[in-house]
Amino acid sequence: MTFLQNIKSPADVKKLNKKEAEILAGEIREQLLDTVSKNGGHLASNLGVVELSIALHRVFDSPTDKIIWDVGHQSYVHKLLTGRFEKFSTLRQYEGLSGFTKREESIHDPFGAGHSSTSLSAAAGIAQANKLKGSDAYVVAVVGDGAFTGGMIYEAMNDCADKDLNIIAVLNDNEMSISKNVGGMSNYMSRFLTSKKYFRFKRAVERGTNKIPLIGRYIATFFRRCKNMAKRALKMQTLFEDLGWNYIGVADGNRIDFLEDVLNEAKLSKRPCIVHIHTTKGKGYAFAEEDPGSYHGVSSFELETGVASGSKSFSSEFGKYLCEIAEKNPNVCAITAAMSSGTGLDSFAEKFPRRFFDVGIAEEHAMTYSAALATEGFIPYFAVYSTFSQRCYDQIIHDASLQNLHTVICLDRAGFSATDGATHHGLFDVSYLSNVPKLTLYAPESFEDLKNALLECEKGENVCAIRYPKGGECGFPKDAVQCDGFKYKDFGKAGTKAPDCVVITYGRCAFFASEAAKKLEGKFIRVICVTKIKPFSIDKIKHLVEGTKLIYLPEEGIKSGGFAMQLTSLIKENGLFEGSTVKINAIDDRFVPHGSADILYKLCRLDKDSMAEDIISGL
Repeated sequence: MTFLQNIKSPADVKKLNKKEAEILAGEIREQLLDTVSKNGGHLASNLGVVELSIALHRVFDSPTDKIIWDVGHQSYVHKLLTGRFEKFSTLRQYEGLSGFTKREESIHDPFGAGHSSTSLSAAAGIAQANKLKGSDAYVVAVVGDGAFTGGMIYEAMNDCADKDLNIIAVLNDNEMSISKNVGGMSNYMSRFLTSKKYFRFKRAVERGTNKIPLIGRYIATFFRRCKNMAKRALKMQTLFEDLGWNYIGVADGNRIDFLEDVLNEAKLSKRPCIVHIHTTKGKGYAFAEEDPGSYHGVSSFELETGVASGSKSFSSEFGKYLCEIAEKNPNVCAITAAMSSGTGLDSFAEKFPRRFFDVGIAEEHAMTYSAALATEGFIPYFAVYSTFSQRCYDQIIHDASLQNLHTVICLDRAGFSATDGATHHGLFDVSYLSNVPKLTLYAPESFEDLKNALLECEKGENVCAIRYPKGGECGFPKDAVQCDGFKYKDFGKAGTKAPDCVVITYGRCAFFASEAAKKLEGKFIRVICVTKIKPFSIDKIKHLVEGTKLIYLPEEGIKSGGFAMQLTSLIKENGLFEGSTVKINAIDDRFVPHGSADILYKLCRLDKDSMAEDIISGL
């Protein structure tokens, strides 16, 4: 590489001439493809913002000027331009670079992210702080068009409108959410209204008319109104201006020279400014350009073919089972918050388009929307990542459960989300959902458990929630004894005597517990895998636990308020299993970093070897 390996800071980016900057863009795309094909990650979005990232660091002075990336998943290029090239091969690896912006990682990451639509609120807060300190530094929020479906963006825009803040929002329109501008005149005006000649002409006219005695100011106002009327007649851009923001666009977001022109113009704005650009998601890699949705977030893949190794997953099986249910029940609907592919609903959307609703990145709206569908006799299945469901906790309580509305929340990526890290682990859902009155909570360990849970939820009442992990089946023994809401398997010297240890857990931990039990050949270990966390009656398992020396409760979730702690409370309150020791192993008051699944299980002592050690030490 000619230039990329020599970029140690944004100052080095500024030294390049136009041709060199374009060569750098090509080198960055090569690096992105090489690293993401090996490590997995967000590919298409980063390929689309290469030129934008370069232009931002050529026009602004990070870290004095703050650049905030909404969601943070499209910040890979930003990382390469801010001194992290040497560590870029560690992207999404344990103790390596995060796949999102992270304050601890660099002074060039002023605000961490992982969830959508937070950037403009963060930018407003920092811009206000700058004003209080007397700083005239700029704050730039880069917001993808998908994030503009999130309500926080509009709350922030409304708040900033009447404030004198050095804030610039770059709306990255890659046609994934915002409708296309169409027509030759629109394309012509886009090019004209973002050209350097146009900006110079506009400023010259403004200066000239303002110098005319008495009437100059009125003439300038008249020209400005005429210009805005013409722009509005040609393009749908009134929203931003009506909210009090200056608007510049639409600019070619894959042209460094165009971008530098519009960003420099935005710096001259006397009020908050929107810079609307158009980029090609997946640019530079044919497979990603043709199918940007599939290459939004990817596992490792072959560069030459674009093919990733695939197998059955909870997401794909969920989509298949829900289609089977919907075939028989015309009242079944599917709702998603801009995650149809990630949650396995693409097939449902294709087969039942009238009963499929993608509401955009708006989880709060999705939950209340689902509850409202339920008032009219429909059965909504709202598919959402566990980490994103945290955003609609109030709606689950207030709009659904409180009104006894039959809604089904399908929590994908429950538990560790491995290389995505702390912002994406689904470790809190059991703790906060268990506290919602009347809510039923399932934790399927196998595809068959998932199918049964979906069928039960179809006939359920009030709010039902099903949590299941990323990836495939966990692998708990198929010959386990099946019971109502749980299953169990005995290991070791089983007989008439009580088990030496009873492990009670759910999800993937049940598999690791069974593997740990196999290692302890001289001990009688009983592993109970709970598939319905709430309601849970300890009376159902009482006869399986009575007389044991150790009750071991591992949990791939937060300890406070989690299933293990709830179960421990039940045991103590009811004076059960006297003489038995109760031992909890759960995530205790900390955030878990990113890394491979194997590393994270070992780190949290939830792997088979650690569980075996815990059991032996507790006996």
